[in-house]
Order: sequence, then structure tokens, then C-alpha cells
Amino acid sequence: MVSSSHEALHRIFQEDTGAIVRALRQLLGVPFPEPDKAFLVSPDLTEIAPVERRVDTLLQVETENDGTYLFAIESQSRRDTKKPAAWAYYLSYMHAKFGHQPVLIVLCPDEATARWAARPVTLGIPHFPSLTVHPLVLGPGNVPVITDAKEVARDIPIAAFSAMTHSRDENVDGILKVLATTLTRTLHIDEAIMYAELVAAGLGNTPARKTWSDLMSALLDFFRSDHAQRAFAEVRAEAHAEARAEAHAEALLRILKARELEVTAETRERIESCKDMDVLGTWVDRAATVSRTEELFAEG
Repeated sequence: MVSSSHEALHRIFQEDTGAIVRALRQLLGVPFPEPDKAFLVSPDLTEIAPVERRVDTLLQVETENDGTYLFAIESQSRRDTKKPAAWAYYLSYMHAKFGHQPVLIVLCPDEATARWAARPVTLGIPHFPSLTVHPLVLGPGNVPVITDAKEVARDIPIAAFSAMTHSRDENVDGILKVLATTLTRTLHIDEAIMYAELVAAGLGNTPARKTWSDLMSALLDFFRSDHAQRAFAEVRAEAHAEARAEAHAEALLRILKARELEVTAETRERIESCKDMDVLGTWVDRAATVSRTEELFAEG
């Protein structure tokens, strides 16, 4: 079991290596390109000299058109005057050693630390810096409070990270209840327990941890019941069907974009809300030949 809130914050992005790209896009508004591959690499940045430098999590993300990026993900629970220099070292060393573009992402469970971490670090002559480090920071100020069950089910790693980030929020009990309920309904028991333990560690020494502990007990009791096993199988089947429909809708929209056909907000909504695989399949087939998007929906 994870032993500290520090570890849990960045471990979320180890368990789902694609989550950090989703966080950049959805939470920070960074237009990061579509990744082809994302995987963990050794976080050890120590040189031969006896100075140990180790990031919390190091991810390599490969894209088709924009090259390879290295994400140095750091958990930061308090101000540390030594950290800015360490971050500058990490980025310079990663670029020199691997030749890829380094990206620094700092995870903060409180807003004061997040504001401190977000300040650019400049080295050199004032107004003519030789090096500027601008961390991308995820904290309570830009990580949304996720209490909608559908939104939680859509991206459980981000929802779990949200719960940990808002551990001191006055509405945290509501966040945790929705997350616990969603874990029982959408994940296999082993995966659900893994996320439950990460959240427990990430909540740290806060009152929310007691709430989560009680919810975890209820979660385990639920998984042991025969009713839960039957319900779990049904929900998994529904989730699989919905995921297939979403994939077809995304493929259809990509085809239309590639063919430079106009897609109105109304048309996009109609495509994305459709869950009928037969209908979506017909639309995908037509997308290759239609001259206007409206022709997708022609009857017959």
C-alpha cells in the first residue's frame, strides 16, 4: 500500500500513463499533440558525481509529428527553496542526456504552494536570463471538483487525482462518495482497491481520510456480495458498449475533419450522443463519399 500523500499524487500518473496528457489538455488548456505512446522511464537523474537527483515520476511520451517529450512529474506539498534549482537541473540534464523536450509538471495539494511553485525561475542577469524554468502546476485552483458520476466514470485517474488535490475542501465528502460509488460500479475489484489505496494515501493526515476509510469498508463489503458480482458484469458490458460508440464517433469526426467538411455544433452533438453502433457504422461508411455533412443523416 502507498505510504504517503506525496507518493500518491504522482503515482496516479504511473498507473495511467495517458492521464498526464489528459490533465494538460483538460485542466491546464495546453494543446499537447495526440500521443502515440507513453511509458515510464527510470526517474534517476544522478550523475557520476556523488549528488543524487531523482524526480518523482518520469514519463516518456512519443508523438507522431511533434517528437518525443519527457515529463518530469513532481509532488510538492510545501515550499522548498532548494527545489527551483533542482528543477532547472532536471530539465537541463534530461535535455542533454536524452535529447528530448523536457516538461516540468508540479502537483500541489494546497493553493499557497501551487502559487509559489508556478512562479517562473530565472537564472542569469535580470531581464536577460540565461535560463528560465516555467513549471506547469496542477493544484486546487485549476483542478476541478468532480462530483458528477458520469464524469468520474469517464476518467477515474483524473477523478482520483481531483479528490486528493481537494482533500481540504469543505465539500470533499461529496467528492469522495461519488468516487467510491463509481469505483464499485465500473472497475474490477483489484483495480478499484488499487485506486482506493492511492486515494487514502493521497488524502494525507486530513479528516477526509477517515471518511474515505469508512467508504472503503463499504466498498469491500459491496464487492463480496453476489448481487455486486452480477451488477458488475452488467455495468462492464454497458461501459464497453459505450466506449465502442465513443470510439466510432471520434473516428467519424476525424474523417470529416480530414475531408474538410463543415461540422456544426449541432452535428457534433448528434454524432457524439449517438450510442447505436449500426447507425454510427452507417455514418462512418457514408463519411468517405458525402459532399456535405448533412448527407450522413439521409434516410434509406
